[in-house]
Amino acid sequence: MWGRMNDIVRQERGRPEIDEHLFRRVMGSFATGVTVITASEGEGVRGMTANAFMSGSLEPPLCIVSVAKRAHMHDLLLGAAHFGVSVLADHQEDLSDHFSGRPDAGVSVRLARLGPVLLLTETCGRIAAEIVARHDCGDHTIFIGHILEMEAEDRAPLIYHAGRYAALDERRGDHDIAVPEFW
Repeated sequence: MWGRMNDIVRQERGRPEIDEHLFRRVMGSFATGVTVITASEGEGVRGMTANAFMSGSLEPPLCIVSVAKRAHMHDLLLGAAHFGVSVLADHQEDLSDHFSGRPDAGVSVRLARLGPVLLLTETCGRIAAEIVARHDCGDHTIFIGHILEMEAEDRAPLIYHAGRYAALDERRGDHDIAVPEFW
């Protein structure tokens, strides 16, 4: 009965029901990079793999991460002042798995400080951000960080697509791509 009632309410609102498996399949068809979000926890640090990360603004420099409310990192970020983002390189699948809820005691986790946060080393990029806003987003919260410091290294990124890791295919041709104009 309850399931039928939910169907009626959705129909009355004019919104079709979205199948959860189809939702995951369609969203998984979008290739993303892989990051590990870090935040201080007492004297230590906690990390979580996240691919729901994006740039937010150039002026001011903002980045955005979406974290499930059921994740341990969620409650930590609600009380934190800062977070870090480590953009994983193509050789760091083991770190992605380790921080995605499948900890492996054999994984070597090397951290280095950048401003107020600890970040993974040997990554493509690292960002230290101050949390400036938190927004409810269904079963997630969107955390907006004002970028305080950042570093980049010339490494190929770890890619995630359709539930699997992937790597970039080096294409022939000119690798000096012009920055597009905004109109």
